[in-house]
Amino acid sequence: MLDVTAAHEIAAEARVRANVVRLAAAQALTGANSAVIFATGAIVGATLAPDMSFATVPISMYVVGLAAGTLPTGAISRRFGRRVAFVIGTGLGTLTGLLGSFAILHGSFALFCIATFLGGLYGSVAQSYRFAAADGASAAYRPKAVSWVMAGGVFAGVLGPQLVQWTMDVWQPYLFAFSFLVQAAVALIAMGIVAGVDMPKPAPADLHGGRPLVTIVTQPRFIAAALCGVISYPMMNLVMTSAPLAMQMCGLSVSDSNFGIQWHIVAMYGPSFFTGALIARFGAPKVVAVGLLLEAGAAGIGLSGLTAMHFWATLIVLGVGWNFSFIGASALVLETHRPQERNKVQAFNDFLVFGMMALGSFSSGQLLASYGWSAVNLVVFPPVVLGLVVLSLVSWARRRRARLDAAMGEFPDAV
Repeated sequence: MLDVTAAHEIAAEARVRANVVRLAAAQALTGANSAVIFATGAIVGATLAPDMSFATVPISMYVVGLAAGTLPTGAISRRFGRRVAFVIGTGLGTLTGLLGSFAILHGSFALFCIATFLGGLYGSVAQSYRFAAADGASAAYRPKAVSWVMAGGVFAGVLGPQLVQWTMDVWQPYLFAFSFLVQAAVALIAMGIVAGVDMPKPAPADLHGGRPLVTIVTQPRFIAAALCGVISYPMMNLVMTSAPLAMQMCGLSVSDSNFGIQWHIVAMYGPSFFTGALIARFGAPKVVAVGLLLEAGAAGIGLSGLTAMHFWATLIVLGVGWNFSFIGASALVLETHRPQERNKVQAFNDFLVFGMMALGSFSSGQLLASYGWSAVNLVVFPPVVLGLVVLSLVSWARRRRARLDAAMGEFPDAV
């Protein structure tokens, strides 16, 4: 009997690790989709939009797609399994590239915004890769599984901007039109990879089991995790979205902005090779706190100068800060739910994160156009302070409760 149990555990561990490899590869290819949009969206928007203040609307539509796709992704995963949701997502990624290329060739700002919205839907599905990697993993391996999948984004940081650099001038004078066509092909490759992910359909008992969502999301631990995610990702997105256009406004070249976005994405995902180990050693709250402080530090660098080096340093530090804070917040979310509750809780968490990103993203272009790059960076500080305060309070309360529980165990008649 023990041998059978051990064999099942070994098989389950092998399945989890194989899924992590596939999901990391899919993360790399999906990240190339977002890299193309973030590297080109504001520049194409400035070319096609009726007014300069609308230049970042295509990227805002991407973020709206991220928010809009989170709950449907959770529902599809819960009903049909994660693999079905992943294949649908890559299909949307293919449409993103085809429609984006068509929109640039025909000079349609509206169609380009629809294309980036579809790209956001694709991205919302990809956001669940990190949680899917933890399905069936041991408690000790979960942070590492999340971290390794996110590490796939390192290759996205190389592939996406280089894809833009190699293809942006192919169909002159239609800048970036061929880049989006190639991105559609990359999404098709990702479809082949996610189709092989070994994740069976949920058991019927998992469709309706678990606690009510309101009970789970009102836990202080979940509130702290969601708030830190809501702060870390939107603040990173605000600065990253504005940076390419700000660099152009400062007289820097498209190659300079591509280089900055490339190393920003590498910085976003590169630390993932060891972030899981840091979380396992020091705990998620401490890693999140360091990440939020780095995001504030990036904003400080952005305020200190307008050279290419200042922009690149801002984007690199911002990427590392996002990695620590967002992966740490994701690990905190995993501690707040039971296995049968995972899809609805994870989808709700991502809905909060990307819903807030969508609200903030529409203001980024107006903020940059009206008040400049300095204002974009100044906005980062108040939310970061709020996140650090809430995280500290919840962690302190948790430690205090643990000490009280230990005291009660040692002196059961004390109260």
